[in-house]
Amino acid sequence: MKVLIADEQSLFRDGLTLRLKEINQNIDILQSSSLTEMLQILSAEPNTDILILDIDLAGFSAEETIKNIQNISPSAKIIAISSSEDVHNIKNILSLGAKGYIPKRSDSNILSGALKLILDGGTYIPPIMLKTDSISKSTSPTLPPLKKNLTNRQSQVLDLIAQGKSNKQIAYDMGVSEATVKLHINALLRSLKVNNRTQAVITAQKMGLI
Repeated sequence: MKVLIADEQSLFRDGLTLRLKEINQNIDILQSSSLTEMLQILSAEPNTDILILDIDLAGFSAEETIKNIQNISPSAKIIAISSSEDVHNIKNILSLGAKGYIPKRSDSNILSGALKLILDGGTYIPPIMLKTDSISKSTSPTLPPLKKNLTNRQSQVLDLIAQGKSNKQIAYDMGVSEATVKLHINALLRSLKVNNRTQAVITAQKMGLI
């Protein structure tokens, strides 16, 4: 299986490469840092199975980019990644034929699950879309009150966990000790009624907290 990762950030590409190798050691992974380079690689490698594309790469609109990809490599499955979690953007990208949309803030475990699903032939839809659909069908939608019950520190910890940061990194960002971070995380898990960090992120995404 051949996978091309197109993203401006080399650290992100390298991190994603390691994650893919954990899923399947036999994956052949190529990298590009620009749309021009990506299209050149696709032209040279028309049998690319999966393209993981930062949809925010400068150069063309999402519609133009996906159309160009489909013309050059029609069999490639496109997985869009982006820092945006705008519902309209997600719907638009999926409607253009992408097999998944993964927000960059997604937890690494969520990222792995999404990649496995798509590699197995499925389509990944981020939890925020499921929540939006649920709200749109409700005759009297109400926002979850849980966010109000979280302290500012718990909300900050939740956001950092969703970015995939370790306790040590969170402690550094917040300017507190790791022991204090653990206390905040334990309190957060109790508030969300979950048992671990991954469940916390998934639950928080479903509830629209992050």
